[in-house]
Amino acid sequence: MLDNIKIVYHQGKQYIPNPTKVEVPGIFRGRPVISLEKVNEKELTDLCPTKAILNNPIRIDLGKCTFCGECSKQFPEKITFTKDYKLASNVLENLIIKEGEDKPVEVNPDIVRKEIHKVFGWSLKLRQISAGGDNSCEMELNAANNVQFDMSRYGIDFVASPRHADGIVITGPITQNMAKAVQICYDATPEPKIIVLVGTDAISGGMFADSPAIDRSFLEKYSVDLYIPGNPAHPLSIINGLLDLTRKLK
Repeated sequence: MLDNIKIVYHQGKQYIPNPTKVEVPGIFRGRPVISLEKVNEKELTDLCPTKAILNNPIRIDLGKCTFCGECSKQFPEKITFTKDYKLASNVLENLIIKEGEDKPVEVNPDIVRKEIHKVFGWSLKLRQISAGGDNSCEMELNAANNVQFDMSRYGIDFVASPRHADGIVITGPITQNMAKAVQICYDATPEPKIIVLVGTDAISGGMFADSPAIDRSFLEKYSVDLYIPGNPAHPLSIINGLLDLTRKLK
């Protein structure tokens, strides 16, 4: 008992009372901010292995960004990473951070399907599919429902069968070996249903975008309801993204 009291004293309460307002440690890399400082744009864009940094003007595509932080290390006067973990959006274009702007990434409530708010506003069951992922996003999805983050307090849980689910969560770039499995899982999920992409690999293919071993044709056939960037995505990004999608924003 004494040892447990010592741990609580040194570490504080690990339970997060409100995951929508908690502040993360300074080592966390969240939403980047790009200044108007003039730099060698070619050197900056060539630095990114996933081609997430674009020029004319300089901007960063969070759907491709691995959050390695190398751009901010090499060009600290140009790019800094904030601690803003609210990175999810239902519009791909909203994931592009533009030069000279410092505004949050948000879900656009005007284009959220009405049945999402109506049916999933208080309860959402999801089937997760690891479509060739490296298990990092999978671990963070699991962490989102541990005793610290406790996503289930909002009625959001993962289920074992797609027949019990309200939608699918895809991690990984979708390899050829998993492409059929993703389709089968989606088909087995009853209507209405949602599609959520978690992590850089799922959103854009990430480091594997040009690989002949992936098959992303599934995403060409269906509309994605939510994109949650990160490499891997943080549990707070996951929770806040799902809440913003399913709850009516005031």
